[in-house]
Amino acid sequence: MADRDGLFAGDDPFDIARRWLAEAEATEPSDPNAIALATVDGDGMPDARMVLLKGIEGQGAEGGFVFYTNYDSAKGRQIAETGKAAFVMHWKSLRRQIRVRGHVSRVEGAQADAYYDSRALQSRLGAWASRQSQPLESRGALVAEVAKLSLRYGTRPPRPAFWGGFRIAPVQMEFWADGAFRLHDRFRWDKKASGAWFVQRLSP
Repeated sequence: MADRDGLFAGDDPFDIARRWLAEAEATEPSDPNAIALATVDGDGMPDARMVLLKGIEGQGAEGGFVFYTNYDSAKGRQIAETGKAAFVMHWKSLRRQIRVRGHVSRVEGAQADAYYDSRALQSRLGAWASRQSQPLESRGALVAEVAKLSLRYGTRPPRPAFWGGFRIAPVQMEFWADGAFRLHDRFRWDKKASGAWFVQRLSP
């Protein structure tokens, strides 16, 4: 499109997303990679929570967004039921956001192992100790479980089988930037059956 320049310039949405995230990393005071992840349960009831995006992978039809979690958590179970998710990444300092909707697959094996091993030791032990989204007797019980696992695994806990990544392969992405008098700029990228992207400007 003739007027898709400046912030929105580019032939691939993943390149634009990476560029915006890199800019946010220099301006956001905390967690520039935070996303509000939305899923739906088996009854059709929506759910949302904040998670950290850990990778923007690939380009074109093969690109995806990766985050990690406990597969037995509420979001993990909901994704397993529907195979779909959406998220919004908003940067208050830049006055921009990215919205994504797509299909979800697991990230396991060596890639998940490598990310797990890069985490702080207490975070790795915490992944073992927490029955994420399940009722918890007390914080003391959680801390005690971490201590017990520390004695069991030492400094080299393996990645739990119930913990790993998810990759969202978008079917739709929207890039939004704040405009004066609420005349915002919005461009939506829709993936065609061929894998090519169709871009159009949206009204604010």
